[in-house]
Amino acid sequence: MKVTLITTVLAALVSTAAAEPTLVKRANPQGIDVSHYQGAVNFKTAKANGIAFAYIKATEGTTFIDPEFNTNYVAATNAGIIRGGYHFAHPDSSSGATQANYFLAHGGGWSADGITLPGALDIEYNPNGATCYGLSASAMVSWIKDFSNTYHSKTGVYPVIYTTTDWWKTCTGNSAAFGSTNPLWIARYASSIGTLPAGWSYTTFWQYANSGSNPGDQDLFNGSLDGLKRLATAA
Repeated sequence: MKVTLITTVLAALVSTAAAEPTLVKRANPQGIDVSHYQGAVNFKTAKANGIAFAYIKATEGTTFIDPEFNTNYVAATNAGIIRGGYHFAHPDSSSGATQANYFLAHGGGWSADGITLPGALDIEYNPNGATCYGLSASAMVSWIKDFSNTYHSKTGVYPVIYTTTDWWKTCTGNSAAFGSTNPLWIARYASSIGTLPAGWSYTTFWQYANSGSNPGDQDLFNGSLDGLKRLATAA
């Protein structure tokens, strides 16, 4: 997500029509999300460039552990960046509970230490087949609930849900079942967030571009740095 000037992005955040959910300009800490595709990330440089938080890929399905996860997680910690892990879902391969437990066993855990974000469930377009993984809308909602409830039962917090509005409408029937429990991380590469999935009146994170001066995808937190730290303590 190539953005020439961050001021352009911030200006866009406060100029969107009132009919669309938008981020409010309140410092909006910048973040990145990375995986093995970026290799070993220099998080000290990212921190110097204004990055306050990072989501780092930990697992995918029940057969893949990101080979760079440990290196990047430790590096982000040492750089003083608030960080968390994310799991790329494959709802067609095993149950939500099975994948939540796999995620928890390989980097997706959480503790109220002020520097660990709740784990994130990356639920989106199938890269290798049917968009909705062959599941009906009701089956997809049940799968997500299974993952979410399992994660909550083990950590005391609900996972962040990363998705796009289009995928959510297509594959969950625009379910409103998660808006009161799970923080939303919306992906939309545009000057405004646009319409959100049902159930959420605002997004917690916005992935607004997939390239920039820092490695990985570019994200903004909807709030202040203090608010970001509260999320890392579940306060």
